[in-house]
Amino acid sequence: MTSTAPETQRGQDAGDPLGEQPTSWQRRLRRFGHVPRPETSLRDRLDPPWTRPGRQVWSVLAIPPHVADRLVRWSAWGGPLLVALVAGLLRFWRLDQPNAVIFDETYYAKDAWALVNQGYEGSWPKDVDKLILKDPSSVPIPTDPGYVVHPPVGKWIIGFGEQLFGFTPFGWRFMVAVLGTISVLLLCRIGRRLFRSTFLGCLAGLLLAVDGLHFVMSRTALLDLIVMFFVLAAFGCLVVDRDRSRRRLADALPVDEEGVLRPDARIAETLRLGWRPWRIGAGVMLGLAFATKWNGLYVLAAFGLMTVLWDVGARRTAGAARPYMAVLRRDLVPAFFSTVPVAIVTYIVSWTGWIVTDKGYYRNWAATEGKGSSWSWLPDWLRSLWHYETQVYDFHVGLTSGHTYESNPWSWLVLGRPVSYFYEEQAGCKESSTGKCAAEVLAIGTPLLWWLACFALAYVVWRWLFRRDWRAGAIACGVAAGWVPWFFYQERTIFLFYAVVFVPFLCLAVTMLLGAIVGPAAGTGARADLGLTSKDPTGERRRTLGAIAAGVLVLLIIWNFIYFWPLYTGTSIPEDLWRDRMWLDTWV
Repeated sequence: MTSTAPETQRGQDAGDPLGEQPTSWQRRLRRFGHVPRPETSLRDRLDPPWTRPGRQVWSVLAIPPHVADRLVRWSAWGGPLLVALVAGLLRFWRLDQPNAVIFDETYYAKDAWALVNQGYEGSWPKDVDKLILKDPSSVPIPTDPGYVVHPPVGKWIIGFGEQLFGFTPFGWRFMVAVLGTISVLLLCRIGRRLFRSTFLGCLAGLLLAVDGLHFVMSRTALLDLIVMFFVLAAFGCLVVDRDRSRRRLADALPVDEEGVLRPDARIAETLRLGWRPWRIGAGVMLGLAFATKWNGLYVLAAFGLMTVLWDVGARRTAGAARPYMAVLRRDLVPAFFSTVPVAIVTYIVSWTGWIVTDKGYYRNWAATEGKGSSWSWLPDWLRSLWHYETQVYDFHVGLTSGHTYESNPWSWLVLGRPVSYFYEEQAGCKESSTGKCAAEVLAIGTPLLWWLACFALAYVVWRWLFRRDWRAGAIACGVAAGWVPWFFYQERTIFLFYAVVFVPFLCLAVTMLLGAIVGPAAGTGARADLGLTSKDPTGERRRTLGAIAAGVLVLLIIWNFIYFWPLYTGTSIPEDLWRDRMWLDTWV
Protein backbone atom coordinates (compact mmCIF):
# COMPACT_ATOMS: atom_id res chain seq x y z
CA MET A 1 0.00 0.00 0.00
CA THR A 2 1.31 3.40 -0.90
CA SER A 3 2.09 5.67 2.04
CA THR A 4 2.18 9.43 2.01
CA ALA A 5 5.60 10.96 2.45
CA PRO A 6 5.86 14.39 4.01
CA GLU A 7 6.63 15.78 0.53
CA THR A 8 2.87 15.78 -0.15
CA GLN A 9 2.35 19.46 0.58
CA ARG A 10 5.74 20.95 -0.18
CA GLY A 11 5.63 24.68 -0.24
CA GLN A 12 2.15 24.91 1.16
CA ASP A 13 1.45 28.21 2.90
CA ALA A 14 4.94 29.37 2.02
CA GLY A 15 3.97 31.51 -0.91
CA ASP A 16 6.16 29.36 -3.20
CA PRO A 17 5.83 30.18 -6.90
CA LEU A 18 5.11 26.55 -7.77
CA GLY A 19 3.81 27.34 -11.20
CA GLU A 20 6.50 29.70 -12.47
CA GLN A 21 8.63 28.97 -15.52
CA PRO A 22 11.92 27.12 -14.92
CA THR A 23 15.08 29.20 -14.76
CA SER A 24 17.80 28.91 -17.38
CA TRP A 25 19.94 26.63 -15.23
CA GLN A 26 16.97 24.34 -14.68
CA ARG A 27 16.43 24.13 -18.45
CA ARG A 28 20.09 23.26 -18.94
CA LEU A 29 19.90 20.56 -16.29
CA ARG A 30 17.03 18.82 -18.09
CA ARG A 31 19.52 17.25 -20.51
CA PHE A 32 21.01 15.46 -17.49
CA GLY A 33 17.64 14.10 -16.35
CA HIS A 34 16.47 16.97 -14.14
CA VAL A 35 12.68 17.05 -13.81
CA PRO A 36 11.24 20.32 -12.42
CA ARG A 37 8.85 20.31 -9.52
CA PRO A 38 5.30 20.05 -10.92
CA GLU A 39 2.84 22.86 -10.50
CA THR A 40 0.48 22.54 -7.57
CA SER A 41 -2.91 24.10 -8.14
CA LEU A 42 -4.19 26.79 -5.83
CA ARG A 43 -7.09 24.58 -4.76
CA ASP A 44 -4.72 21.77 -3.83
CA ARG A 45 -2.63 24.19 -1.79
CA LEU A 46 -5.68 25.44 0.08
CA ASP A 47 -7.45 22.07 0.30
CA PRO A 48 -4.91 19.25 -0.31
CA PRO A 49 -6.30 16.03 -1.78
CA TRP A 50 -6.23 12.76 0.10
CA THR A 51 -3.76 10.10 -0.93
CA ARG A 52 -5.09 7.18 -2.92
CA PRO A 53 -3.32 3.92 -2.05
CA GLY A 54 -1.50 2.22 -4.90
CA ARG A 55 -2.96 -0.73 -6.77
CA GLN A 56 0.05 -2.99 -6.36
CA VAL A 57 -1.11 -4.64 -3.14
CA TRP A 58 -4.62 -5.23 -4.45
CA SER A 59 -3.24 -6.71 -7.66
CA VAL A 60 -1.01 -9.14 -5.77
CA LEU A 61 -3.98 -10.21 -3.62
CA ALA A 62 -6.20 -10.49 -6.72
CA ILE A 63 -8.77 -8.12 -5.21
CA PRO A 64 -11.09 -6.49 -7.77
CA PRO A 65 -10.91 -2.68 -8.06
CA HIS A 66 -14.44 -2.09 -6.76
CA VAL A 67 -13.73 -4.20 -3.67
CA ALA A 68 -10.41 -2.43 -3.17
CA ASP A 69 -12.16 0.95 -3.29
CA ARG A 70 -14.59 -0.21 -0.63
CA LEU A 71 -11.74 -1.42 1.58
CA VAL A 72 -9.98 1.92 1.18
CA ARG A 73 -13.10 3.77 2.31
CA TRP A 74 -13.49 1.37 5.24
CA SER A 75 -9.85 1.81 6.27
CA ALA A 76 -10.37 5.52 7.02
CA TRP A 77 -12.10 4.49 10.24
CA GLY A 78 -11.43 0.76 10.30
CA GLY A 79 -7.65 1.16 10.47
CA PRO A 80 -7.67 3.64 13.38
CA LEU A 81 -10.29 1.58 15.24
CA LEU A 82 -8.18 -1.57 14.83
CA VAL A 83 -5.08 0.18 16.20
CA ALA A 84 -7.15 1.58 19.10
CA LEU A 85 -8.53 -1.90 19.82
CA VAL A 86 -5.00 -3.28 20.15
CA ALA A 87 -4.05 -0.35 22.39
CA GLY A 88 -7.12 -0.92 24.55
CA LEU A 89 -6.43 -4.63 24.98
CA LEU A 90 -2.89 -3.85 26.11
CA ARG A 91 -4.02 -1.16 28.55
CA PHE A 92 -6.90 -3.06 30.13
CA TRP A 93 -5.06 -6.36 30.49
CA ARG A 94 -4.72 -6.93 34.28
CA LEU A 95 -5.43 -3.27 34.89
CA ASP A 96 -5.97 -3.97 38.60
CA GLN A 97 -2.33 -5.08 38.97
CA PRO A 98 -0.37 -4.25 40.97
CA ASN A 99 -3.06 -4.40 43.62
CA ALA A 100 -1.66 -1.39 45.42
CA VAL A 101 -1.91 2.37 45.70
CA ILE A 102 1.08 3.31 43.58
CA PHE A 103 2.92 6.63 43.62
CA ASP A 104 0.58 9.68 43.54
CA GLU A 105 -2.53 7.52 43.29
CA THR A 106 -2.54 8.00 47.04
CA TYR A 107 -3.73 11.57 46.42
CA TYR A 108 -5.89 11.46 43.31
CA ALA A 109 -7.77 8.20 43.91
CA LYS A 110 -8.94 9.33 47.34
CA ASP A 111 -9.64 12.93 46.30
CA ALA A 112 -11.68 11.63 43.37
CA TRP A 113 -13.73 9.35 45.63
CA ALA A 114 -14.54 12.23 47.98
CA LEU A 115 -15.30 14.57 45.09
CA VAL A 116 -17.88 12.36 43.39
CA ASN A 117 -19.56 11.53 46.68
CA GLN A 118 -19.70 14.91 48.39
CA GLY A 119 -18.62 17.55 45.85
CA TYR A 120 -15.30 18.51 47.44
CA GLU A 121 -12.06 16.81 48.47
CA GLY A 122 -11.65 15.66 52.05
CA SER A 123 -8.71 15.54 54.44
CA TRP A 124 -7.82 11.85 54.55
CA PRO A 125 -6.01 10.34 57.53
CA LYS A 126 -2.51 9.02 57.02
CA ASP A 127 -1.86 5.32 56.40
CA VAL A 128 -5.41 4.72 55.18
CA ASP A 129 -4.32 3.13 51.88
CA LYS A 130 -4.02 -0.39 53.30
CA LEU A 131 -7.51 -0.19 54.75
CA ILE A 132 -8.89 0.93 51.39
CA LEU A 133 -7.28 -2.02 49.62
CA LYS A 134 -8.54 -4.43 52.25
CA ASP A 135 -12.12 -3.19 52.58
CA PRO A 136 -12.97 0.16 50.98
CA SER A 137 -16.53 0.09 52.29
CA SER A 138 -15.21 0.30 55.85
CA VAL A 139 -13.36 3.57 55.22
CA PRO A 140 -15.55 6.65 55.76
CA ILE A 141 -15.16 9.68 53.52
CA PRO A 142 -13.76 12.57 55.60
CA THR A 143 -16.03 15.59 55.78
CA ASP A 144 -13.24 17.98 56.76
CA PRO A 145 -12.09 19.80 53.60
CA GLY A 146 -8.70 18.89 52.18
CA TYR A 147 -6.17 21.33 50.74
CA VAL A 148 -5.60 20.25 47.14
CA VAL A 149 -3.32 21.91 44.60
CA HIS A 150 -4.87 20.82 41.31
CA PRO A 151 -8.22 21.74 39.72
CA PRO A 152 -11.00 19.16 39.86
CA VAL A 153 -11.69 17.92 36.29
CA GLY A 154 -9.14 15.09 36.30
CA LYS A 155 -10.40 13.89 39.68
CA TRP A 156 -14.01 14.00 38.48
CA ILE A 157 -13.00 11.74 35.60
CA ILE A 158 -11.15 9.31 37.88
CA GLY A 159 -14.09 9.36 40.27
CA PHE A 160 -16.51 8.40 37.49
CA GLY A 161 -14.61 5.13 37.08
CA GLU A 162 -14.76 4.60 40.83
CA GLN A 163 -18.51 5.09 40.76
CA LEU A 164 -18.78 2.39 38.10
CA PHE A 165 -16.37 -0.19 39.51
CA GLY A 166 -15.87 0.75 43.14
CA PHE A 167 -13.15 2.26 45.25
CA THR A 168 -10.56 -0.23 43.97
CA PRO A 169 -7.41 -0.10 41.83
CA PHE A 170 -9.41 -1.13 38.76
CA GLY A 171 -12.04 1.48 39.52
CA TRP A 172 -9.69 4.43 39.89
CA ARG A 173 -7.60 3.41 36.86
CA PHE A 174 -10.52 2.61 34.56
CA MET A 175 -11.27 6.05 33.09
CA VAL A 176 -7.59 6.89 32.63
CA ALA A 177 -7.23 3.68 30.60
CA VAL A 178 -10.30 4.64 28.56
CA LEU A 179 -8.82 8.06 27.75
CA GLY A 180 -5.44 6.49 26.96
CA THR A 181 -7.13 4.16 24.47
CA ILE A 182 -9.24 6.89 22.88
CA SER A 183 -6.16 9.10 22.54
CA VAL A 184 -4.62 6.43 20.28
CA LEU A 185 -7.73 6.58 18.10
CA LEU A 186 -7.56 10.39 18.07
CA LEU A 187 -3.92 10.38 17.01
CA CYS A 188 -4.64 7.96 14.16
CA ARG A 189 -7.32 10.29 12.83
CA ILE A 190 -5.28 13.45 13.43
CA GLY A 191 -2.22 11.93 11.75
CA ARG A 192 -4.38 10.85 8.83
CA ARG A 193 -5.64 14.40 8.37
CA LEU A 194 -2.18 15.95 8.78
CA PHE A 195 -0.42 13.67 6.31
CA ARG A 196 -3.46 12.97 4.10
CA SER A 197 -2.68 9.27 4.55
CA THR A 198 -4.55 6.60 6.48
CA PHE A 199 -1.39 4.52 6.58
CA LEU A 200 0.74 7.21 8.21
CA GLY A 201 -2.10 8.16 10.56
CA CYS A 202 -2.37 4.58 11.78
CA LEU A 203 1.41 4.41 12.08
CA ALA A 204 1.40 7.45 14.39
CA GLY A 205 -1.32 5.82 16.52
CA LEU A 206 0.60 2.54 16.62
CA LEU A 207 3.72 4.32 17.88
CA LEU A 208 1.64 5.92 20.64
CA ALA A 209 0.12 2.54 21.51
CA VAL A 210 3.58 1.05 22.09
CA ASP A 211 5.14 3.98 23.92
CA GLY A 212 6.01 2.91 27.45
CA LEU A 213 5.34 6.24 29.16
CA HIS A 214 1.92 6.64 27.57
CA PHE A 215 1.18 2.99 28.40
CA VAL A 216 2.13 3.30 32.09
CA MET A 217 0.29 6.59 32.48
CA SER A 218 -2.80 5.01 30.88
CA ARG A 219 -2.76 2.42 33.67
CA THR A 220 -2.20 4.78 36.59
CA ALA A 221 -4.67 7.16 38.25
CA LEU A 222 -2.63 10.33 37.77
CA LEU A 223 -3.70 13.58 36.11
CA ASP A 224 -1.07 14.05 33.41
CA LEU A 225 -2.50 11.63 30.87
CA ILE A 226 -5.88 13.33 31.25
CA VAL A 227 -4.21 16.66 30.40
CA MET A 228 -2.61 14.98 27.38
CA PHE A 229 -5.99 13.71 26.19
CA PHE A 230 -7.61 17.14 26.24
CA VAL A 231 -4.56 18.78 24.63
CA LEU A 232 -4.62 16.22 21.81
CA ALA A 233 -8.38 16.64 21.36
CA ALA A 234 -7.95 20.43 21.16
CA PHE A 235 -5.20 20.01 18.55
CA GLY A 236 -7.47 17.76 16.51
CA CYS A 237 -10.28 20.34 16.66
CA LEU A 238 -7.94 23.06 15.40
CA VAL A 239 -6.69 20.89 12.53
CA VAL A 240 -10.28 20.22 11.42
CA ASP A 241 -11.05 23.93 11.74
CA ARG A 242 -8.03 24.73 9.58
CA ASP A 243 -9.17 22.41 6.82
CA ARG A 244 -12.72 23.76 6.83
CA SER A 245 -11.75 27.43 6.84
CA ARG A 246 -9.30 26.93 3.97
CA ARG A 247 -11.93 25.04 1.99
CA ARG A 248 -14.30 27.94 2.54
CA LEU A 249 -11.66 30.32 1.20
CA ALA A 250 -11.08 28.13 -1.84
CA ASP A 251 -14.82 27.97 -2.59
CA ALA A 252 -15.06 31.78 -2.49
CA LEU A 253 -12.20 32.44 -4.94
CA PRO A 254 -12.93 33.09 -8.64
CA VAL A 255 -12.48 30.53 -11.41
CA ASP A 256 -11.18 31.61 -14.83
CA GLU A 257 -12.47 30.60 -18.26
CA GLU A 258 -10.46 27.38 -18.17
CA GLY A 259 -11.92 26.35 -14.81
CA VAL A 260 -8.72 27.11 -12.89
CA LEU A 261 -8.98 28.63 -9.41
CA ARG A 262 -7.27 32.00 -9.20
CA PRO A 263 -6.10 34.08 -6.21
CA ASP A 264 -8.00 37.26 -5.45
CA ALA A 265 -6.60 39.88 -3.09
CA ARG A 266 -9.97 41.48 -2.31
CA ILE A 267 -11.67 38.20 -1.38
CA ALA A 268 -8.62 36.93 0.52
CA GLU A 269 -8.47 40.09 2.64
CA THR A 270 -12.18 40.73 3.25
CA LEU A 271 -13.89 37.34 3.38
CA ARG A 272 -15.35 36.50 6.77
CA LEU A 273 -14.91 32.84 7.56
CA GLY A 274 -18.10 32.70 9.61
CA TRP A 275 -19.12 30.25 12.31
CA ARG A 276 -16.21 28.04 13.38
CA PRO A 277 -17.56 25.50 15.90
CA TRP A 278 -14.40 23.38 15.87
CA ARG A 279 -12.43 26.32 17.21
CA ILE A 280 -14.94 26.67 20.04
CA GLY A 281 -14.57 22.94 20.68
CA ALA A 282 -10.83 23.49 20.98
CA GLY A 283 -11.51 26.21 23.55
CA VAL A 284 -13.60 23.79 25.61
CA MET A 285 -10.92 21.09 25.40
CA LEU A 286 -8.17 23.51 26.42
CA GLY A 287 -10.32 24.73 29.30
CA LEU A 288 -10.70 21.13 30.48
CA ALA A 289 -6.95 20.65 30.09
CA PHE A 290 -5.98 23.45 32.47
CA ALA A 291 -8.96 22.58 34.68
CA THR A 292 -7.06 19.33 35.22
CA LYS A 293 -3.56 20.79 35.68
CA TRP A 294 -2.41 24.35 35.17
CA ASN A 295 0.24 23.53 32.57
CA GLY A 296 -2.67 23.41 30.13
CA LEU A 297 -2.60 27.23 30.19
CA TYR A 298 0.67 27.28 28.26
CA VAL A 299 -0.84 25.02 25.63
CA LEU A 300 -3.78 27.41 25.31
CA ALA A 301 -1.41 30.29 24.56
CA ALA A 302 0.70 28.28 22.10
CA PHE A 303 -2.25 26.82 20.20
CA GLY A 304 -3.95 30.22 20.08
CA LEU A 305 -0.91 31.72 18.35
CA MET A 306 -0.62 28.72 16.05
CA THR A 307 -4.19 28.90 14.76
CA VAL A 308 -3.88 32.63 14.07
CA LEU A 309 -0.73 31.99 12.03
CA TRP A 310 -2.63 29.32 10.13
CA ASP A 311 -5.19 31.97 9.17
CA VAL A 312 -2.37 34.23 7.98
CA GLY A 313 -1.02 31.43 5.78
CA ALA A 314 -4.46 30.70 4.34
CA ARG A 315 -5.14 34.30 3.38
CA ARG A 316 -1.65 34.70 1.92
CA THR A 317 -2.12 31.60 -0.23
CA ALA A 318 -5.53 32.89 -1.35
CA GLY A 319 -3.85 36.07 -2.62
CA ALA A 320 -3.94 38.58 0.25
CA ALA A 321 -1.32 41.30 -0.20
CA ARG A 322 -1.34 42.09 3.52
CA PRO A 323 -2.37 38.82 5.20
CA TYR A 324 -1.43 39.90 8.74
CA MET A 325 -3.59 43.00 8.50
CA ALA A 326 -6.43 40.92 7.04
CA VAL A 327 -6.24 38.48 9.94
CA LEU A 328 -6.06 41.35 12.42
CA ARG A 329 -9.27 42.81 11.00
CA ARG A 330 -11.25 39.66 10.27
CA ASP A 331 -9.99 36.75 12.36
CA LEU A 332 -8.14 37.82 15.49
CA VAL A 333 -11.12 38.89 17.62
CA PRO A 334 -13.27 35.83 16.73
CA ALA A 335 -10.26 33.58 17.34
CA PHE A 336 -9.74 35.09 20.79
CA PHE A 337 -13.36 34.91 21.90
CA SER A 338 -13.87 31.36 20.62
CA THR A 339 -10.94 30.04 22.65
CA VAL A 340 -9.79 32.11 25.62
CA PRO A 341 -13.15 33.14 27.20
CA VAL A 342 -14.57 29.70 26.39
CA ALA A 343 -11.63 28.05 28.17
CA ILE A 344 -11.96 30.36 31.18
CA VAL A 345 -15.69 29.71 31.52
CA THR A 346 -15.04 25.97 31.23
CA TYR A 347 -12.46 26.24 33.99
CA ILE A 348 -14.81 28.08 36.36
CA VAL A 349 -17.67 25.67 35.67
CA SER A 350 -15.37 22.79 36.62
CA TRP A 351 -15.37 24.14 40.19
CA THR A 352 -19.15 23.80 40.50
CA GLY A 353 -18.94 21.10 43.18
CA TRP A 354 -16.70 23.27 45.35
CA ILE A 355 -18.96 26.30 44.80
CA VAL A 356 -22.36 24.74 45.55
CA THR A 357 -21.40 22.56 48.50
CA ASP A 358 -20.11 25.51 50.52
CA LYS A 359 -17.72 23.21 52.41
CA GLY A 360 -14.56 23.08 50.34
CA TYR A 361 -11.17 24.34 51.46
CA TYR A 362 -11.10 28.18 51.50
CA ARG A 363 -14.73 28.16 50.33
CA ASN A 364 -15.79 30.72 52.96
CA TRP A 365 -12.59 32.77 52.95
CA ALA A 366 -14.32 35.85 51.47
CA ALA A 367 -16.86 35.90 54.33
CA THR A 368 -14.20 35.52 57.05
CA GLU A 369 -10.55 36.50 56.50
CA GLY A 370 -11.33 38.33 53.24
CA LYS A 371 -14.20 40.36 54.62
CA GLY A 372 -13.96 44.09 53.97
CA SER A 373 -11.81 43.76 50.86
CA SER A 374 -11.99 46.45 48.17
CA TRP A 375 -13.24 43.69 45.88
CA SER A 376 -16.22 42.89 48.12
CA TRP A 377 -18.62 43.86 45.33
CA LEU A 378 -17.73 40.56 43.64
CA PRO A 379 -19.55 37.37 44.67
CA ASP A 380 -18.04 35.71 47.74
CA TRP A 381 -17.50 32.41 45.94
CA LEU A 382 -15.50 34.13 43.18
CA ARG A 383 -13.24 35.99 45.63
CA SER A 384 -12.75 32.83 47.66
CA LEU A 385 -11.84 30.91 44.51
CA TRP A 386 -9.37 33.61 43.46
CA HIS A 387 -7.72 33.50 46.89
CA TYR A 388 -7.52 29.72 46.70
CA GLU A 389 -5.87 29.93 43.28
CA THR A 390 -3.25 32.42 44.48
CA GLN A 391 -2.36 30.13 47.38
CA VAL A 392 -2.06 27.17 45.01
CA TYR A 393 0.19 29.17 42.68
CA ASP A 394 2.49 30.06 45.57
CA PHE A 395 2.64 26.38 46.48
CA HIS A 396 3.58 25.28 42.97
CA VAL A 397 6.34 27.83 42.36
CA GLY A 398 7.73 27.22 45.84
CA LEU A 399 7.83 23.42 45.53
CA THR A 400 11.59 22.94 45.72
CA SER A 401 11.91 20.00 48.10
CA GLY A 402 14.16 17.29 46.72
CA HIS A 403 12.85 13.98 45.43
CA THR A 404 14.60 10.76 44.49
CA TYR A 405 13.09 10.73 41.01
CA GLU A 406 13.07 14.41 40.10
CA SER A 407 14.66 15.29 36.78
CA ASN A 408 15.64 18.28 34.68
CA PRO A 409 13.60 18.81 31.49
CA TRP A 410 16.84 18.77 29.49
CA SER A 411 17.10 15.06 30.22
CA TRP A 412 13.55 14.08 29.33
CA LEU A 413 13.98 13.30 25.63
CA VAL A 414 16.84 10.91 26.34
CA LEU A 415 14.94 9.40 29.32
CA GLY A 416 17.61 10.47 31.77
CA ARG A 417 15.68 9.84 35.00
CA PRO A 418 12.45 7.82 34.86
CA VAL A 419 10.11 7.52 37.84
CA SER A 420 9.55 4.27 39.69
CA TYR A 421 5.87 4.09 40.66
CA PHE A 422 6.06 0.71 42.33
CA TYR A 423 8.82 -1.70 43.32
CA GLU A 424 8.60 -4.99 45.15
CA GLU A 425 11.33 -7.52 45.78
CA GLN A 426 10.64 -11.21 46.34
CA ALA A 427 13.07 -13.64 47.94
CA GLY A 428 13.41 -17.31 47.09
CA CYS A 429 13.46 -16.79 43.33
CA LYS A 430 15.18 -19.90 41.93
CA GLU A 431 15.48 -18.49 38.39
CA SER A 432 17.77 -15.68 39.58
CA SER A 433 21.43 -16.00 40.46
CA THR A 434 20.81 -13.62 43.36
CA GLY A 435 17.85 -15.62 44.63
CA LYS A 436 15.57 -12.60 44.22
CA CYS A 437 12.85 -11.50 41.83
CA ALA A 438 11.76 -7.92 41.22
CA ALA A 439 8.42 -6.40 40.21
CA GLU A 440 8.44 -2.76 39.13
CA VAL A 441 6.22 -0.21 37.40
CA LEU A 442 8.64 2.24 35.80
CA ALA A 443 7.31 5.38 34.10
CA ILE A 444 9.67 5.45 31.13
CA GLY A 445 9.10 5.85 27.41
CA THR A 446 10.02 3.12 24.96
CA PRO A 447 13.74 3.97 24.66
CA LEU A 448 14.22 3.37 20.93
CA LEU A 449 11.12 5.42 20.13
CA TRP A 450 12.25 8.38 22.24
CA TRP A 451 15.83 8.30 21.01
CA LEU A 452 14.61 8.17 17.42
CA ALA A 453 12.30 11.08 18.30
CA CYS A 454 15.37 13.22 19.06
CA PHE A 455 16.41 12.91 15.40
CA ALA A 456 12.80 13.28 14.27
CA LEU A 457 12.44 16.58 16.11
CA ALA A 458 15.60 17.89 14.46
CA TYR A 459 14.11 16.90 11.09
CA VAL A 460 10.77 18.53 11.94
CA VAL A 461 12.43 21.80 12.95
CA TRP A 462 14.53 21.76 9.78
CA ARG A 463 11.48 21.09 7.65
CA TRP A 464 9.55 23.88 9.34
CA LEU A 465 12.34 26.46 9.00
CA PHE A 466 13.61 25.61 5.52
CA ARG A 467 10.63 23.99 3.79
CA ARG A 468 8.05 26.04 5.67
CA ASP A 469 5.89 22.95 6.10
CA TRP A 470 2.94 23.88 8.31
CA ARG A 471 2.63 20.30 9.59
CA ALA A 472 6.17 20.34 10.90
CA GLY A 473 5.44 23.66 12.58
CA ALA A 474 2.28 22.27 14.17
CA ILE A 475 4.14 19.24 15.53
CA ALA A 476 6.95 21.43 16.87
CA CYS A 477 4.37 23.69 18.52
CA GLY A 478 2.76 20.73 20.28
CA VAL A 479 6.10 19.55 21.65
CA ALA A 480 7.18 23.05 22.69
CA ALA A 481 3.87 23.81 24.41
CA GLY A 482 4.19 20.75 26.63
CA TRP A 483 7.94 20.86 27.22
CA VAL A 484 9.39 24.38 27.10
CA PRO A 485 7.38 25.89 30.02
CA TRP A 486 9.09 23.55 32.48
CA PHE A 487 12.45 25.17 31.71
CA PHE A 488 11.21 28.32 33.47
CA TYR A 489 10.86 26.37 36.74
CA GLN A 490 14.32 24.85 37.02
CA GLU A 491 14.30 24.99 40.81
CA ARG A 492 10.88 23.36 41.10
CA THR A 493 10.57 19.62 41.76
CA ILE A 494 9.53 18.18 38.40
CA PHE A 495 9.39 14.69 36.90
CA LEU A 496 9.79 12.93 33.58
CA PHE A 497 6.19 11.74 33.48
CA TYR A 498 5.06 15.36 32.89
CA ALA A 499 6.35 14.77 29.36
CA VAL A 500 3.39 12.51 28.55
CA VAL A 501 1.54 15.68 27.49
CA PHE A 502 3.67 15.97 24.34
CA VAL A 503 4.24 12.27 23.63
CA PRO A 504 1.61 12.23 20.80
CA PHE A 505 3.53 14.97 19.03
CA LEU A 506 6.76 13.00 19.36
CA CYS A 507 4.97 10.12 17.64
CA LEU A 508 3.82 12.46 14.86
CA ALA A 509 7.42 13.69 14.47
CA VAL A 510 8.72 10.12 14.17
CA THR A 511 5.96 9.35 11.66
CA MET A 512 6.97 12.34 9.54
CA LEU A 513 10.59 11.18 9.63
CA LEU A 514 9.62 7.62 8.66
CA GLY A 515 7.53 8.99 5.80
CA ALA A 516 10.57 10.89 4.56
CA ILE A 517 12.70 7.74 4.82
CA VAL A 518 10.19 5.82 2.71
CA GLY A 519 10.15 8.66 0.20
CA PRO A 520 7.51 10.07 -2.13
CA ALA A 521 5.35 7.75 -4.17
CA ALA A 522 6.44 7.50 -7.76
CA GLY A 523 4.39 9.30 -10.36
CA THR A 524 1.77 10.62 -7.93
CA GLY A 525 1.16 14.14 -9.11
CA ALA A 526 2.21 16.63 -6.44
CA ARG A 527 4.55 14.10 -4.91
CA ALA A 528 6.50 13.57 -8.11
CA ASP A 529 8.59 16.59 -7.17
CA LEU A 530 11.66 14.43 -6.60
CA GLY A 531 11.71 13.60 -10.29
CA LEU A 532 10.55 10.01 -9.77
CA THR A 533 8.28 8.48 -12.38
CA SER A 534 6.49 5.18 -12.38
CA LYS A 535 9.11 3.85 -14.84
CA ASP A 536 12.12 5.13 -12.93
CA PRO A 537 13.93 2.02 -11.60
CA THR A 538 16.23 4.14 -9.44
CA GLY A 539 13.27 5.79 -7.77
CA GLU A 540 11.50 2.48 -7.19
CA ARG A 541 14.66 0.95 -5.74
CA ARG A 542 15.18 3.94 -3.43
CA ARG A 543 11.58 3.69 -2.22
CA THR A 544 11.87 -0.04 -1.61
CA LEU A 545 15.00 0.43 0.46
CA GLY A 546 13.36 3.29 2.33
CA ALA A 547 10.32 1.17 3.12
CA ILE A 548 12.54 -1.64 4.41
CA ALA A 549 14.52 0.77 6.61
CA ALA A 550 11.36 2.37 8.03
CA GLY A 551 9.80 -1.04 8.61
CA VAL A 552 12.86 -2.26 10.50
CA LEU A 553 12.78 0.83 12.74
CA VAL A 554 9.10 0.27 13.56
CA LEU A 555 9.69 -3.41 14.32
CA LEU A 556 12.60 -2.51 16.61
CA ILE A 557 10.40 -0.06 18.50
CA ILE A 558 7.70 -2.72 18.94
CA TRP A 559 10.33 -5.22 20.09
CA ASN A 560 11.68 -2.65 22.55
CA PHE A 561 8.20 -2.16 24.00
CA ILE A 562 7.78 -5.92 24.42
CA TYR A 563 11.23 -6.20 26.01
CA PHE A 564 10.34 -3.59 28.64
CA TRP A 565 6.82 -4.96 29.16
CA PRO A 566 7.63 -6.40 32.64
CA LEU A 567 8.75 -2.94 33.81
CA TYR A 568 5.58 -1.34 32.50
CA THR A 569 3.17 -3.80 34.11
CA GLY A 570 4.80 -4.71 37.43
CA THR A 571 5.42 -8.30 36.27
CA SER A 572 7.77 -10.21 38.57
CA ILE A 573 10.99 -11.25 36.82
CA PRO A 574 14.36 -12.56 38.07
CA GLU A 575 16.55 -9.77 39.37
CA ASP A 576 19.16 -10.60 36.70
CA LEU A 577 16.65 -9.85 33.94
CA TRP A 578 15.53 -6.71 35.74
CA ARG A 579 19.14 -5.44 35.85
CA ASP A 580 19.57 -6.27 32.15
CA ARG A 581 16.83 -3.73 31.46
CA MET A 582 18.52 -0.96 33.44
CA TRP A 583 20.35 0.35 30.39
CA LEU A 584 21.45 3.55 32.13
CA ASP A 585 22.69 3.90 35.69
CA THR A 586 20.19 6.72 36.27
CA TRP A 587 17.28 4.31 35.71
CA VAL A 588 17.91 2.53 39.01
